[in-house]
Amino acid sequence: MVNLEIDFNGLKLKNPVLTASGTFGYGNEFADFINLNQLGGFIVKGTTLKHREGNPYPRMAETPSGMLNAVGLQNKGVDVFCNDIYPSIKDYKTNIIVNVSGSTIEDYVKTSEKINELDNIPAIELNISCPNVKEGGMAFGTSCDAASEVIKAVRKVYKKHLMVKLSPNVTDIASIAKTAEDNGADSISLINTLLGMAIDVKTRKPKLSTVTGGLSGPAIKPIAIRMVWQVSKVVKIPICGLGGIMTTEDAFEFLLAGASCIQIGTANFIEPDITVKIIHGLEVFCKRNGIKDIKEIIGGLKLS
Repeated sequence: MVNLEIDFNGLKLKNPVLTASGTFGYGNEFADFINLNQLGGFIVKGTTLKHREGNPYPRMAETPSGMLNAVGLQNKGVDVFCNDIYPSIKDYKTNIIVNVSGSTIEDYVKTSEKINELDNIPAIELNISCPNVKEGGMAFGTSCDAASEVIKAVRKVYKKHLMVKLSPNVTDIASIAKTAEDNGADSISLINTLLGMAIDVKTRKPKLSTVTGGLSGPAIKPIAIRMVWQVSKVVKIPICGLGGIMTTEDAFEFLLAGASCIQIGTANFIEPDITVKIIHGLEVFCKRNGIKDIKEIIGGLKLS
């Protein structure tokens, strides 16, 4: 038998495979395809303080080896989540994590306070890639000062596991990660989508209503692995790696680079049962290579 269990800084994972926010709905949507209890955990779609309609259509576009999205965090708000959605998912025997998003620090704090009261939600994933409307729209996660401010404020009110999701749209990802650790993050997830753009040459118009959007899928995997490796060198808290994972081998790359667990995102749209296939693939790979514990792989990159 292979031990796939991970202690993710107090968050007990039965295996290192989670799902990425925004690609898995609230979990129930995938219950016809997989047994959700087999997952290490799943992260529900971005949740904000108030109802959000999201951006106008078109807001998704396929690109070579990936996709652009500008959904705009469409959701019904934290109160609807707590009162209507949470009761339908709270009894799954796995880690249910809520991605928390906002436009102001006050939004983040109030949303996190409400989720803190839910017994069967052991963690939140703080999405600091959101634009800070009070600071001209610059994302919280693109400067150490802004990241520090929002993480510190949420840490004061949120008493469970605090995972901080980093934006890759920066020049120095390691500094942002260290800031997250210094201000109370229990773990880090990276990367979020990269800023991209596509044009319809026939109409000469952008393919997205917002002109630019977030690029995900296999195209971003090399960047994501590089950032996971860089961050693993400067923080002591664990890392959850994501970005373009489509196969078991992709997952192993992230683990070797220093991630303790991984999230599968865009692949869920293509192959709804990809998560359980990769869990099985990890076990098979370990058996074939004489690895008794998946933790032997983490950070095992050989540089010479």
